[in-house]
Amino acid sequence: MTISHISELHGLPVYDFPLPGVDAAALPAEETVAWKIFRHENEPEDFDECWNRFLDTVDPSRVRALVLGAGAYGSEHDAGDGPEEVAERLAGAADRLTGLRALYLADLEFEECELSWIVQGDVSPFLAAYPGLEELAVRGSGGGFGGGPGLEFTPLRHESLRILRFENGGLPAEVVHGVAASELPALEHLDLWLGAEWYGRTTTVADLAPILDGSRLPALRRLGLQNGDNQDEVAAAVAAAPVVARLTALHLGRGTLSDTGAAALLSGQPLVHLQELDLHHHYLSEAMAERIRQALEPYGVKVDVSGREDADGPDDRYVAAGE
Repeated sequence: MTISHISELHGLPVYDFPLPGVDAAALPAEETVAWKIFRHENEPEDFDECWNRFLDTVDPSRVRALVLGAGAYGSEHDAGDGPEEVAERLAGAADRLTGLRALYLADLEFEECELSWIVQGDVSPFLAAYPGLEELAVRGSGGGFGGGPGLEFTPLRHESLRILRFENGGLPAEVVHGVAASELPALEHLDLWLGAEWYGRTTTVADLAPILDGSRLPALRRLGLQNGDNQDEVAAAVAAAPVVARLTALHLGRGTLSDTGAAALLSGQPLVHLQELDLHHHYLSEAMAERIRQALEPYGVKVDVSGREDADGPDDRYVAAGE
């Protein structure tokens, strides 16, 4: 599966902040788009110049969503900055970006930089700098294949965050520990791409226990535990997890889910209260996929079992997003 640029953030279409020379009057209203800031390939303007021009061209207080791309983060064509520089840059603009509600870090597609080479650091400072932030999405992890400090999440309290997403090919267990130890009373949607051990996954089912047992994240209604090379183990744990009873959506796709994990899921607690069960990119037999549909769709559950993959054995299964 190829990771592509996002097209929407916080319900707003992504808009590429243009090169110098565009009439500011021709730009969309600040609050109507998610502004993507990036260094244009083969252009002399570096990311810092583009960033400062953006802040001086638009009214930063009206910007609601922000996407950072190449230049802010390294790519095949541009070494880019490190995560510390990105954090410093955003913290320095917090008194101007007072209306910011959504932030997407490292919108790089495969042709720009492989997922496993996108280097992140501690992302908690972004939340500390923006207490009104409602959505944070982070692509990449680093530390292993990508070098650098690696993805971290220092425990904190944040009153406004509703959506938190980590998209990577190998999730460090420390990130899950940090999320579980945080006070996030408004968090409704948590999406964790677990990844593959080969690409740095150290998260185990045991690490997920504080989230699955329902003792944390009181507002959680949508949970994604996706893209794991241990997806059968995750599905078996979810089958008995107390948190599932209060979810409206459960996403367990993108990984190596087989009939073993699906059978555990079906034999566990009822899932008929869900609005969505997303298992896309899986290794289910056609018969098992049909069993899941017949068990849940009559109750109005939207079931996604698209993207069936074939493999000769467990060692031949792969996650949708690793490298």
